[in-house]
Amino acid sequence: MEYEAVIGLETHVQLKTRSKMFGTSSAEYQTAEPNTLVDEVSMALPGTLPVVNETAVEYAMMIGMAINCNIARITKFDRKNYTYPDLMKGYQITQMDEPICYEGYIDLPIEDSIRVRINRVHMEEDVARLIHVEGPKGGTVHSLIDVNRAGTPLMEVVTEPDMHTSEQVEAYINTLQHIIRYLGVGTANMEEGSFRCDANVSVRPKGATELTTKVEVKNMNRIRAVVRAVEYEIERQIAANESGERIVQETRGWDDGKGITVPQRSKEEANDYRYFPEPDIPPLIISEEWIERTQAAMPELPIQRKARFVSEWGLSEYDADLLTALRSTADYFESVCEGVKVLSTDAKRAFAKAASNWLTGEMARMMNEDELVNMADTKVSPEALATLVEKFRKRELNNNSAKQVFEIMYKKGTAPEKIIEDLGLSVVSGADSLGPIVDEVIANNEKAVNDYLGGKEVALKSLMGQVMKATRGQADPAQTTEIIKEKLADR
Repeated sequence: MEYEAVIGLETHVQLKTRSKMFGTSSAEYQTAEPNTLVDEVSMALPGTLPVVNETAVEYAMMIGMAINCNIARITKFDRKNYTYPDLMKGYQITQMDEPICYEGYIDLPIEDSIRVRINRVHMEEDVARLIHVEGPKGGTVHSLIDVNRAGTPLMEVVTEPDMHTSEQVEAYINTLQHIIRYLGVGTANMEEGSFRCDANVSVRPKGATELTTKVEVKNMNRIRAVVRAVEYEIERQIAANESGERIVQETRGWDDGKGITVPQRSKEEANDYRYFPEPDIPPLIISEEWIERTQAAMPELPIQRKARFVSEWGLSEYDADLLTALRSTADYFESVCEGVKVLSTDAKRAFAKAASNWLTGEMARMMNEDELVNMADTKVSPEALATLVEKFRKRELNNNSAKQVFEIMYKKGTAPEKIIEDLGLSVVSGADSLGPIVDEVIANNEKAVNDYLGGKEVALKSLMGQVMKATRGQADPAQTTEIIKEKLADR
């Protein structure tokens, strides 16, 4: 029997706000000493009341808008009760039946594109971090708790079960990460825990439409881990079906070292959490004016920006994809090209292609060596690079000289004009400049001249090399070749 996987994802996205979701302490906990970023609310001290973080609400709306969701005009918070020790209150403030965003979709940019429907985006608070300490013979002997993370603003993006392969899962995660980073509302870094993904996986006979028992898989801290976990779980469930074993609705953890999923607990239902409306936070009214203001603050998203780079700047799909991978890179590229917007279409596109080559070539190479991510953090200003690009494009610098200039620009931040002047790197071009040098080379290299006149084309390279030596590599190669040929033709 052939089987089909049915996969839905629940993705938690930490928001990059300065303070926590309902309290006043800093939300920038990643490098802080344990239990130093706390306040009365995150510690659940008696008599304290939560206050909703307005920026977090706006960020949630931006995420919803970016993934084509409806924005609720009235939304509310609920209490989700459970017994885990990672929240001081003994419950989590979240949203159950009236989320802030609902009914959206993401079209996956893959060869066989599919539309993944978004069920909802809801707001909640993150939990504290537990550190489990193992004993000398293995096993947890005690657990430590760091409250710094508790209360950090969190969005949960829940899909419908529309994916069927691990490739689609990977494309969905990459696309959502890309959107979050472009919006600037979060780092979406799985390794640091600011982007966490749980997968709901089931299998059914191919062609069937009914949903079967699903298993939730957790503890995946890399995209590759999610892909491997989904692939393993699909194979495990198919094997269970083939052997007549019953699939149990449960939560399983991913063991990355062993490459398997392992049972953790039975899967909870909504009534297990005893949800009820949060009595300390009234329903939130989202006005049309607030929605319009948030919409106006939205940046151009990566898919749209890539399409514009292809249509406006004439870049290839490949180049546009590289340049829009990071918002900072796309911004830098457009700053470099700012001065040529008034030129003709052909001139604009020629400049843009040259600029793209420098950014994805020399700039990317040197940034990788220095482990830099944002081009704005380098010493090369967009205006300085634009000057270098134009000089190189007009062949006022040859390739080696241009790379030499760029390296000094990158390391010292020196203006390209000064570097060219100090090092005497301007290209020697034109008959007036090159003619006398070529005459001297011809006079001093009689054998190469005779070889060329005798039909040996390779001798031309020898003469070219002598001109380059005489000009310290600054002669324009194309013009030099033509002048040599013209002078030898007279013989």
